[in-house]
Amino acid sequence: MFRILESQVPAKQNATDTINILSGRLHSATLVEDRRAAILGLRSFAKLFPASVASGALKNLISSLSKDGEDVDTTKVILETLLMLFSPDTSSPESSDDIALWLADEFTQRQENITVLLNLLDRHDFFSRLYSLQLMSAISSARPERTQECVYTAPLGVARLVAVLDDKREAVRTEGLLLLTALTPSSSDLQKLVAFENAFDRAFSIIEAEGSLTHGGVVVQDCLSLLANLLRLNISNQSFFRETGWMAKFTLALKNVTFEQQSNDGVADWAAVQRDKNVWGLLSVIRLFLLDGSIATQVNQVSFWQSGLVMQVLEIAFCVSMEMGIRSEAIVTCADLIRGNGSLQEQFAQLEVSSDSATSQSDGHARIALPPRVNVIQALLDLALSTSSGSAFDLRLSACECIKAYLFRHTPIRLHFLRRVREGYLSDGVDANNILTILLEESHSGDPYRQWIASVLLFHLVYEEYDAKQLAMEIAEGDADKGEEVVTCIQSLTATLISGIQDSDDDRVSIGYLMVLCSWLHEDPDAVNDFLGEGSNVQSLLQIVTQSNQVKGLVAGLCAFLLCIVYEFSTKDSPIPRPTLHKILTAHMGRDQFLDKMTRLREHPIVRDFEVLPRGIDRERGSSFPSVYFDRTFVDFLKDNYSRMLRAIDRDPGIEVSVVTNGVQKGISRELVDSLKAQLEDRVQALQKAESEILTLERKLSQEQADHRKVKETTSAEIVRLRSINASLQTNNEEEQQRIQEIHRLARLNDQRNLENLVEDLRANFQKLKEDTEVAAATVRTRHEAELTDLNSSMQRLDDTLQQANANHLQDLATATEEYSKEKELLESRLVRAEEKAKEAEGRAVVSKQNLDEKEDARASAQAELDDMLMVLGDLEEKRERDRNRLISLGEQVSDVED
Repeated sequence: MFRILESQVPAKQNATDTINILSGRLHSATLVEDRRAAILGLRSFAKLFPASVASGALKNLISSLSKDGEDVDTTKVILETLLMLFSPDTSSPESSDDIALWLADEFTQRQENITVLLNLLDRHDFFSRLYSLQLMSAISSARPERTQECVYTAPLGVARLVAVLDDKREAVRTEGLLLLTALTPSSSDLQKLVAFENAFDRAFSIIEAEGSLTHGGVVVQDCLSLLANLLRLNISNQSFFRETGWMAKFTLALKNVTFEQQSNDGVADWAAVQRDKNVWGLLSVIRLFLLDGSIATQVNQVSFWQSGLVMQVLEIAFCVSMEMGIRSEAIVTCADLIRGNGSLQEQFAQLEVSSDSATSQSDGHARIALPPRVNVIQALLDLALSTSSGSAFDLRLSACECIKAYLFRHTPIRLHFLRRVREGYLSDGVDANNILTILLEESHSGDPYRQWIASVLLFHLVYEEYDAKQLAMEIAEGDADKGEEVVTCIQSLTATLISGIQDSDDDRVSIGYLMVLCSWLHEDPDAVNDFLGEGSNVQSLLQIVTQSNQVKGLVAGLCAFLLCIVYEFSTKDSPIPRPTLHKILTAHMGRDQFLDKMTRLREHPIVRDFEVLPRGIDRERGSSFPSVYFDRTFVDFLKDNYSRMLRAIDRDPGIEVSVVTNGVQKGISRELVDSLKAQLEDRVQALQKAESEILTLERKLSQEQADHRKVKETTSAEIVRLRSINASLQTNNEEEQQRIQEIHRLARLNDQRNLENLVEDLRANFQKLKEDTEVAAATVRTRHEAELTDLNSSMQRLDDTLQQANANHLQDLATATEEYSKEKELLESRLVRAEEKAKEAEGRAVVSKQNLDEKEDARASAQAELDDMLMVLGDLEEKRERDRNRLISLGEQVSDVED
């Protein structure tokens, strides 16, 4: 019996077979209930067998999601199943990170899959919204770039996501906030689209609803993260944020933090932790507007200043009850708010803040009475130069950064600051926080960063600032008028440095002094000469560099770097001449040792990896101080000039480096100077020789002038004699000319008289001929007119006859016509003869005119003969002139008349 029952038991099914069966049912089912039942079965396997479920049913699940989207229960089950596939059980044999990648690829390869999930956000169902957001977050975690692209291109995709922030259900709103934060870290286009969907307003609304910075929780942090993503490196969003007035929200939020912190009740310790995180996040968002080198930084700085944000940040920075890290971040933010903006740097110095000497000993949460207000620069100096425990180092370093930002690229502020420092140092009063007093007079205490920070501030005062270097060089001790030895500031700093190294002071102190000296002496021959004025400085530094076993590599390398600077910018006129200095350096150390020290300095991890090493309160192993040795600007200066200083030791001592400061060139080649001097001497000698030659020529000129005067007198007498001869010739010439002119005049008058008579005869003949012609023409004209009159009367008579004949008979008319024609021909022949007679008369007139022309030609011929006679007279005059000149050339006397 039992065997029969055993034979009828169905075969055991494994998980894979069951999943395949459920997948087939999901694919082939036509009823929503059947598909939901199949999905429920698949959900039970999703945690333990994610790969099998995904490979067999993923496409059907996605298809069912779009097909059964209207059914809330089915949608919920599908989304739960998909979420389980993204987060399988860690004990599952099919668990793998590749499953999430494969699932994300399946969703993102087709745009409509992401669109289906976005469509679910239009519903108000809690689970549909929440699970779809969680599913998109999972897809974005696996394939962020592709997910961002799908959301960006989906119709109203970004608008639907941003609208989720208005959901009153915290879980949905928070999930939407996290998804937007995950989608917007890198895509600038998506950032702009999210921002223009009013994301800023919604984020600030959530922050206020959560209790602002003081009482808000993690959600406030998430909102600040979203703001950071939207504003980071996005000039368009920053402009939109600024122009819509949202910067005032930052000011109000920080003002509320300060107000609640300073209230009587204060903030509970458990709430202060999250409050500090929120404040730190807001300060980080503010600093995104203030990136160095950005084109919008100065505009953002001015906008923040006008909104009063700087003062609120300072209130947090100097609030003694705030945590040290928050205060440090606030001071760094304040530095970014004014750095590189000259007008804001000047206005910043007018602000006042609360300050207390007990600040550095505060535990971060103690609440004390508000201290009096002092100038912000003085407060920052007190904070930076105070002697405190290592826990306040970040705060001191931040205060130093803020002072550096105040001095950044602003020459008037640097000079004003340095004058105040000099006056405080030279005055009778004692200023404990005067940087010169700390560096030159104060003994090294247990806190090396007091001298180090003072050195950094002095370094930034003189760095690449020629006027500040000259002003600092005026600081000296001792009165030369009283016979006291004058010790300059550079010499005092060098002496303090050497003494500290010999006494094995902390390396940070020595490095601070070396940073100041390297910057001060660089490209300043006057400062180098001041340094070399104390001859023992070079010997002491060489001794320090050569004691490689006793001195650490950083200090030894910087000393070698300083010596290279001194040699590079020394001159032939330096207290230790450049050639002598080169011999000292190479004799005591040698080129190879110099290069070795410099190379070790450059390759030291602290210098080489400075940009990537953490700065702050992290301490070195076995040391009670933070691992901060260098200022960032000095490291850049060292790396920029390392190659040049490395080659300086090989430079010829005879060639000085040319340095241009304030438009004045300093330092030239001595060989060039000597060459110019030799050329000048040669030119002076040539000038003297030229002057002697000029004197000789002047004497010769005087002699020649005397000879010339003598010749001139002789010539004048000869000229007088020649003039008298010329006068007599001119007299004879004038008489001869008058005689010839009279002859010419008489001949001309006779010719004119004959010509006039001839012209009168011709005119009379022409007038007579003209009158005869006119008479003949009048006779012909009269005869012609008479004949015409007869002809007209005959024609009139014929007409009368014709009319009468017409009246009588047609035959008579024909006869009359013939008679008329004959008469007409007769008259025409008479007319022709009259015209011929007229032409004969005209011919005779033409002949008369020709005779007249012949007479005119005769008159013209007579005039031509007269002109020829005048030409002959001209030739005679020319011949006479030649004869006179010939006589003059032969030495004969010619009278003025003859001339």
